[in-house]
Amino acid sequence: MYVRRSAAVLAAVTVIGTAAPAVAADPTPSASPSQAFPAALYGGTDPTYDGVWRQSLALLAQNTVDVQPATKSVDWLLGQQCATGAFAPYRADTSAACDAKTPVDTNNTAAAVQALAALGGHDAATGKAVSWLKSVQNKDGGWGYAAGGASDANSTSVVIGALAAVGEKPAEVVKGGKSPYDALLKLALPCDGDGAGAFAFQPDKKGALSANADATAAAVLGALGKGMPVGAGKPASADCTDTGDRTPERAAANGAAYLTQALSKDGHLTSAMPGAKDQPDYGNTADAVVALAAQGGAAAARKPLRWLEQNSAQWAAKSGPAAYAQLIFAAHATGTDPRDFGGTDLVEQLNSTGPAPRSAAASGRASEKPAAKRVADGGGVSVWWIVGVGLVAGIGIGFLLSGRNKGKRP
Repeated sequence: MYVRRSAAVLAAVTVIGTAAPAVAADPTPSASPSQAFPAALYGGTDPTYDGVWRQSLALLAQNTVDVQPATKSVDWLLGQQCATGAFAPYRADTSAACDAKTPVDTNNTAAAVQALAALGGHDAATGKAVSWLKSVQNKDGGWGYAAGGASDANSTSVVIGALAAVGEKPAEVVKGGKSPYDALLKLALPCDGDGAGAFAFQPDKKGALSANADATAAAVLGALGKGMPVGAGKPASADCTDTGDRTPERAAANGAAYLTQALSKDGHLTSAMPGAKDQPDYGNTADAVVALAAQGGAAAARKPLRWLEQNSAQWAAKSGPAAYAQLIFAAHATGTDPRDFGGTDLVEQLNSTGPAPRSAAASGRASEKPAAKRVADGGGVSVWWIVGVGLVAGIGIGFLLSGRNKGKRP
């Protein structure tokens, strides 16, 4: 999927050479009694860099499990939209019109489109957002995080999901004669050598491609023309091959083969964060489950799914609504009950991070936890993600994805 927090940011900062003093002295996103965040917002921490993203994922996940979110939570998301149709991560004062300094981006805009399209009844808002996304499409057919930024696999894929959500055919959304699929195929590695079958986030300065597991999970969905919530696909092999036409479907199968290999040893992907040697990457593993299930059926994702069921509860509790949403997407893609995910009711936990839903499916229940006592979580982000995002906002690098570093990702 496309939310990946910090490693991309830190790698970008390292590559660009941004000076450390640009970072605020204390960026810790912990909530405090003196902070008052919107009551309609999911998550209890500073939404400056991820408000729209985590709200969109929360609403989308609730819709996926037949939970009707609180009206004020949907209205809050709608209220974040600029007149151009674009969304920024968070606008504290929505009475002030967006201007050239408002940090709108493709990732938050595309996530909001997917959520609002799923909920239904918001065609005007999604139409304006899609029009803006089309207006900032690059000549190679793809999208970067910021308008005009170099295309990357994750941003291009989340926009493909938005286009599909509103009934557009991504292959027909072209710029300079190129479609989003053309942009993704340029980032696909061949089936020989290191990272066989994977996708790169972006080419490096010399144009070389390096395998990136996070970008691969996102691009598998993008190449299949899918958004974040998907059902299991038909059973299919995920062998990597370069024979025949290089179609998006072939690239998706190759990417799935890479993910299968990366997950074969431990059942999880490994964090690319500096100082996080050999530590699991829960979010990317959840995204890989969705990608594998979408490409090859639920059985293809069995091993990492079981690992998540056994190990993700503490991570999700600390990380907040976006994390619960990712796990719900993984459960949904594999036909697993999200209300009994390794003993955790993901739906109830997600609901508890925001206003009580209007209603829930018969098999679930709306949270009785009032908004004032919601979980004081991290909204699905880490401290370092918050640190780096302020830097990246000014240099046009996609920050919602981890692992954009020059090293190889297992």
